[in-house]
Amino acid sequence: MSGATMSATIKRNKIVFVSVTLLILLGLWATLLLIPSAQTPSDNFSQSVPPTQPSPPIPGQAPSAEEFAVIDTKFGRIVIKFLPEIASGHVENFKKLAKDGFYNGTTFHRIIPGFMIQGGDPNSKDDDRTNDGLGGPGYTINAEFSDVSHKRGIVSMARSSDPNSAGSQFFIVVSDSTSLNGQYTVFGEVIEGLEVVDLIVSLSKDSNDNPIEKVSMNVSIVRNP
Repeated sequence: MSGATMSATIKRNKIVFVSVTLLILLGLWATLLLIPSAQTPSDNFSQSVPPTQPSPPIPGQAPSAEEFAVIDTKFGRIVIKFLPEIASGHVENFKKLAKDGFYNGTTFHRIIPGFMIQGGDPNSKDDDRTNDGLGGPGYTINAEFSDVSHKRGIVSMARSSDPNSAGSQFFIVVSDSTSLNGQYTVFGEVIEGLEVVDLIVSLSKDSNDNPIEKVSMNVSIVRNP
C-alpha cells in the first residue's frame, strides 16, 4: 500500500470513530432527557402532609379563663380571687352556691372592727335578726387547712367548733389575724374593694355584732371583673 493510500485510510477511520462517538453521546443525552427529576424527601413530605390545624376543644373540658367572685353591696363591690390550689373543695362549693343565687339577699350579719366581717347565712335574708349566723346550705364540707396566713384581705370559711362544719358562711379579714392560721380554711383573697370592707366593718352594730343598717349582697361569678 502506498503512503497516500494509507494516509487516506487512517483519515477515514478517524472520521468514522468520531461519528460513532458523537452518535453514542447523543443517544445518552436523549435518554437522560426522558428520566424525571427526583424529589427530595423534604419536598415529598411537604406535599403529602396538610397544614397543621388547631386542635378541637375537648368535650367537657373546663374553660381556661380564671373565675372571680364579685360581691355587690350598696357601698360598692368586693372582688375575690379564688385559691383553688390550697382549698379546691371550698372554692367549688362557693362557686356553686353563688351560681345558684344562694348568696343573693344574704347580709354581712357580723362585723368586728380590727378583725373581720362575716356573711353568707340564708337566715339573714329576712327581718328576724335573732337567728342570723345559725344557717347554712343544709350540708357541711370537710376542712382544707393550709399554711396561708390570715392576713388583711384574706377570705376564709366560718365554722362551729367542729373543723368540718363549714357550709356557706364566710368572713373577710380586716386586720392580720394570725391566731386563726391552721384553724379555718382560706379559699380566697380580696383583690379589689377593701375600702368597701372597711366601710362595712365601721358601721354601728347591735349587741350581737350585727350591723344596725342592713348590708345585703349579690354574688356573681365572673371571668373579667
